[in-house]
Amino acid sequence: MRVSVVICAYDPDLYGHLRDAVESVLEQSYDDVEAVVVVDGSETLHRRVRDDYGDVGGVRIHRNETNLGLSRSRNAGIEESTGDVIAFLDDDAVARPDWVEKLVETYERRDAMAAGGRMAPLWVAGEPTFLPPEFYWLVGVTHRGFPKEECEVRNTFGSNISFKREVFEEIGGFEPELGRHGDRQIQGEETELSARMHDAFGERVWYNPDAVVEHKVFDFRTDPKWLVKRAFWQGYSKRALDELIGDSGGEEGAFLSQLLFHGLPGYAYRAIVRRSSQAAKRGLCSLVLTAAVGFGFLYAVASG
Repeated sequence: MRVSVVICAYDPDLYGHLRDAVESVLEQSYDDVEAVVVVDGSETLHRRVRDDYGDVGGVRIHRNETNLGLSRSRNAGIEESTGDVIAFLDDDAVARPDWVEKLVETYERRDAMAAGGRMAPLWVAGEPTFLPPEFYWLVGVTHRGFPKEECEVRNTFGSNISFKREVFEEIGGFEPELGRHGDRQIQGEETELSARMHDAFGERVWYNPDAVVEHKVFDFRTDPKWLVKRAFWQGYSKRALDELIGDSGGEEGAFLSQLLFHGLPGYAYRAIVRRSSQAAKRGLCSLVLTAAVGFGFLYAVASG
């Protein structure tokens, strides 16, 4: 089983992080793997990638002539790839050495159509004491409440998800109107694709928590204003997904139930009874971020 790992990038200033991502793919314990680097528009970045990796075996390079956004870049990577399985890794993430091996084991053990794994944090500026683990998904990290065991899920994070090639041959690629593009932050492209896969094949994504990708959490991602804005766009995106795939709220409902009946009461107990300032901060942050998600959803409804 040959595995292609698509990595999309557009910012020359982040080239060092892109190199880390590519090198983590080249250092995988699994032998039959290739890195497909898609440069989204930047000739400067393309030149640097070509200079460093143009003659390296196991690396394929593609450049979009203009900035097309993440979804279209991923689709270009799919076209460029040669693997039986196509995986996706962000340019600010690093795959652990056995990541691909664990994904392949999942495909073989479960006869899966899609597989993904756990996102672990690399706190570049230190772990914020106020951010509740239930909201780690805002910074691209697997959150408290997500399954701890191997099981089928709706989808995993876009930086740790993979599909058999036949999925794309049957249903097409990522929805171009979703994904980050400039200032627009409509998210959920892997959710929409996974929903189409389920409609076509009756299969969901197999989650293997041992297939680990580490996501770099830079200091700006732990800024409260950034987190609130991110939460708003998550709510907005939820509405966009509802329009595309109908009822997509099952996992969101389970998350909200976990937060309301376990997370918030736990923070309140520790804040009041144990006088924990950290618990008080996390409880307050949970309320603010939940409100931001709700406001984003309502704003999308009102915008039509």
